Amino acid sequence: MRNGRLVLAAVLGLSLAAPLTAAADAQPWRDAHQSPDRRAAELVAAMTLDEKISQLHLQPDAEHQRFVPPIPRLGVPGFRIANGPAGMGPADDKPQKPATALPATMALASTFDTGLARQYGRLVGDETRALAHNVSEGPDINIARVPRNGRTFEGMGEDPVLAGTMGAADIRGIQENGTIAEVKHYAANNQETQRQSIDEHIDERTLNEIYLPHFEQAVTEGHAGSVMCAYPKINGVFTCENPALLQGKLRDDWGFKGFVQSDWGAAHSTVGSANAGMNLEMIDGTWYGDKLKQAVLAGQVSEQRVDQLLLPRFRTMFAFGQFDHPPTLTPLPTAEHDAAAKQFAERGMVLLRDEHAQLPLDDRAVRSIALIGPFATKAKTGGGGSSAVIPTSTVDPLAGLQARVPGATVTLDDGSDPAQAAALARTADVSVVMVGDNETEGKDRPSLALDGNQDALVAAVAAANPHTVVVVKSGGPVLMPWASSVPAILQAWYPGQQDGAAVAGVLFGDVNPSAKLPITFPAADADTPANTPAQFPGVNGVATYSEGLKVGYRWFDAENKTPLFPFGYGLSYTTFAFSGLTVHNTGDGATATFTVRNTGKRAGAEVAQLYLGFPAAAGEPPKQLKGFSRVDLSPGQAQRVTIKLTARDFSVWDTGRDAWRPVKGGFTVQVGDSSRSLPLQAPLTRR
Repeated sequence: MRNGRLVLAAVLGLSLAAPLTAAADAQPWRDAHQSPDRRAAELVAAMTLDEKISQLHLQPDAEHQRFVPPIPRLGVPGFRIANGPAGMGPADDKPQKPATALPATMALASTFDTGLARQYGRLVGDETRALAHNVSEGPDINIARVPRNGRTFEGMGEDPVLAGTMGAADIRGIQENGTIAEVKHYAANNQETQRQSIDEHIDERTLNEIYLPHFEQAVTEGHAGSVMCAYPKINGVFTCENPALLQGKLRDDWGFKGFVQSDWGAAHSTVGSANAGMNLEMIDGTWYGDKLKQAVLAGQVSEQRVDQLLLPRFRTMFAFGQFDHPPTLTPLPTAEHDAAAKQFAERGMVLLRDEHAQLPLDDRAVRSIALIGPFATKAKTGGGGSSAVIPTSTVDPLAGLQARVPGATVTLDDGSDPAQAAALARTADVSVVMVGDNETEGKDRPSLALDGNQDALVAAVAAANPHTVVVVKSGGPVLMPWASSVPAILQAWYPGQQDGAAVAGVLFGDVNPSAKLPITFPAADADTPANTPAQFPGVNGVATYSEGLKVGYRWFDAENKTPLFPFGYGLSYTTFAFSGLTVHNTGDGATATFTVRNTGKRAGAEVAQLYLGFPAAAGEPPKQLKGFSRVDLSPGQAQRVTIKLTARDFSVWDTGRDAWRPVKGGFTVQVGDSSRSLPLQAPLTRR
């Protein structure tokens, strides 16, 4: 574990860390040469029962919101928790402090770039530490089962391989400087409607193949220091008191060494939660305060079990250097982080349509721009709820365009009157219409349709000016009944505080789009997997996952539904070609090698995607993503790409054995630039 800049210059007022004055021989856990496990054990052994219980729950007060107080006599530092995942959201501070508002993690997932995900995570971790907090609650990697979910923008799409790979990279970045990443929400936290009580009925195969693998990857590859247990019940048991999830999967099967923290008020019991292995209760001590002490005194929970609950958090804090060098308040490098936020936003934007090379715009030819729409008036810095960041600064769309093309006249209209907006559009060389949604934690969207008059606005402006570009700022899929009548569509997601600068950079070609959709865009609300009341939002408090493995593009393929834009889709200002696929078995796995060539006139990047089709007898969806590689190429340049497959990639969950089972027979390896554009195919037999 690389701790980096752990000795920081400034001190946070009255330090939350107790002074390290006691002799090491009297308090041996102060000896940094010992292992984190031994130090944690020595510390817990020196604590009273009351002190132990005080460390198992948050204690908010007039000054603190998300805080476990220090124990000065033992040198235990205070423990402060901050929301993520797109920058430091509401934290322990009252009031909330500003931080860099990054583009939504849905935009990060769109990059299919693990290196960029690690940089994104590093910025989040650095700012969390600089603002004197121990934990960043993120990333959120819940699968987008229901696109209308109010927290779709917080996640990383509909595929567990993509979410797991990108999430693990994000976690590694967060933790590089001693901040603990808390991957959430474990598990299957897939809707906001009745989120604190909904009982999700999920068969074991679906749970293990769709809703758990990315959490496993977050633990085994990302080495997340913490996991947040979620609100819902799964098959009748709340996740924060579910021993099969918290002990069986997380610790026994995946080797998790960190601590499990409840979501805000997601604990529902004392004895059940303690025996299942929930380590830290959030909001307060409702279940892990006096009730836990009484349970210990009554013999319902052993004091040894209390020790076992406390050890993982202390061990993690020791391992991350948080006892020896507690985080202290430090100024943020705002200029550096503004530049990074702009890059993340640019790289996450997906070019959905570009007829007749409408984009990129030519700054030498464009002299007037009609900037129109409800999302054109100010920067869309993020969604609502616990992930909302107070930005350190913002670049609004008007300012971004004016800075990029100072010689052009940019006229702003909020789009409230479509006829007036259309009149303005007729007078401009180019019309840029910015529409979107406002997703938030706590409620699901009633429909994927844009609200208000936004569809009418786009139609009116497009009819008035053939040179119209639509920029969509949404947290997930939206319906686009006007898509075929608009020459250019750019999916910008929630771009963060550098919104105006980043969008302008992509529109004018400073950046060549390379992102791909991490989630399918349907043509209609009904064209989604969970489309009955029993599936979503549920009936009588039960959501039935009867679609099984058919989530996202898997459902569209299995049902022969044509999406508006498929999973993995995204255009570029250049073109690419795939050729020369060879596939062969290698030991327990396999290797696929192929060539990607830039056939256009601009440098750019392509995301090569490998999908695997199973033998029909396996009962799997038609194909599923198993690997991807982002390739940067100059005009005319070609590169051989290799994607390796493991034995797990050729396996299914066997409910009878309660284990992964390799499938034998004829597979199909498919390679291309989206789930619906796979020009290379090759058979592969597994024996």
